[in-house]
Amino acid sequence: MSGPNKNNEKGMFENAEIRNNLVKPWLRERGLDPLGQFPLPKIDCMNIPNDWKTRVEKVMMDEGYKEGPWFYKGAKACLMWPIWAHAFPDAKWIIVRRRSADIANSCINTSFMRAFQRESFRQQVGAADEREGWLWWVHEHEKRFVEMIEHGMNVKQVWPERMVQNDFSQMMETIDWLRLPWNNTALEFVSPKLWKTRRKQFELVDKPNRSVQAPANATDGG
Repeated sequence: MSGPNKNNEKGMFENAEIRNNLVKPWLRERGLDPLGQFPLPKIDCMNIPNDWKTRVEKVMMDEGYKEGPWFYKGAKACLMWPIWAHAFPDAKWIIVRRRSADIANSCINTSFMRAFQRESFRQQVGAADEREGWLWWVHEHEKRFVEMIEHGMNVKQVWPERMVQNDFSQMMETIDWLRLPWNNTALEFVSPKLWKTRRKQFELVDKPNRSVQAPANATDGG
């Protein structure tokens, strides 16, 4: 799996072989962005490879898989969900959520997320600036989440921010749903410090000027 880097101190935890030699080539062959930024796959006209399951399982076997449950984490999995759903119809899906504004800010501050620095791409999605471009991108992912649920896939959505705030009930519930044993060492992986750092960046970008008084009926749309 992909290890730590300057953009992710904990590591990406993505299978590099599947990502680099299955997912990215499929995107490139169709003139799509191999990074899953722009342009994105269109679900209604997606070509589904019949051998996807065989190719994925070959990677697993070549890398030493023997038996038992396994998982694949991929940021682009929801963008091509019909392929994964066709190959593994009984799979359980965990959709990891975060507030749209936080995601947009994280993209702007991540070196390889560059798509909406390009004016031509922003124009195509009707975005006035890079931030609006990433918000469009987030909403496109949210549409895929709805499609997956409406398709009848076995889906659970989780919000890691709760874990950062010491609420592990959703994590435990998910582990039980997956029929996996709970291990307390999982709690040691959660790093509130990393989340807090990004939260500060968000506030610097998104906090309104304190000298401006909000209307009485204003709400936080974060």
